[in-house]
Amino acid sequence: MDWQLAVDSFWPLLRGALIGTIPLALVSFAFGLVLALVVALLRLSPNRVLSWIGRAYVSAIRGTPLLVQLFIIFYGLPQLGIRLEPWPSAIIAFSMNVGGYAAEVIRAAILSVPKGQWEAGWTVGMSPTRTLGRIILPQAARVSVPPLSNTFISLVKDTSLAVVILVTEMFRKAQEIAASSNEFLLIYAEAALIYWMFCTVLAAGQNAIEKRLDRYVAH
Repeated sequence: MDWQLAVDSFWPLLRGALIGTIPLALVSFAFGLVLALVVALLRLSPNRVLSWIGRAYVSAIRGTPLLVQLFIIFYGLPQLGIRLEPWPSAIIAFSMNVGGYAAEVIRAAILSVPKGQWEAGWTVGMSPTRTLGRIILPQAARVSVPPLSNTFISLVKDTSLAVVILVTEMFRKAQEIAASSNEFLLIYAEAALIYWMFCTVLAAGQNAIEKRLDRYVAH
């Protein structure tokens, strides 16, 4: 193995992660959380039509591979006259995927808040919407931090799939270096190491947030 190549390629791979992988994950996760909240509220709606729409969305997203979703958006939509560049296509696909999985996390977190909290809000004259925003969601956020953090960590790894729709991120850079050097094992192992490093840091951040939130929970 060419260890000098490993040293020389480390920064290009790391740079690909910093300007490609991480921004793609952050933007997709942010949009995905907004979508997830909307879908979760649809699922909780007493209106059967709205509830069915939310349930159908979650079922469709969770029942199909992320890779297929990427292909549909980037390669399939042009047949309908909708052409998107690689980055917007990846963001849309990842956001929709996060929305489908995180929606169930948020829904479960909202349901975990005692019903008495809703009644407390109504007692002081709050509307249902204000009660949700001021009382329910802040409590649900504490419950949802661990699973949502895991979703984000998984998303960081899943961004490697964006290579199939020509998005320039770390794994695509690894492919280019490996193809030109013929050192596939070395370069892909190095890419795996960088993914592992980022996920380890994120997991440590998750634990710190959980401990901080745990201070405000009565035992």
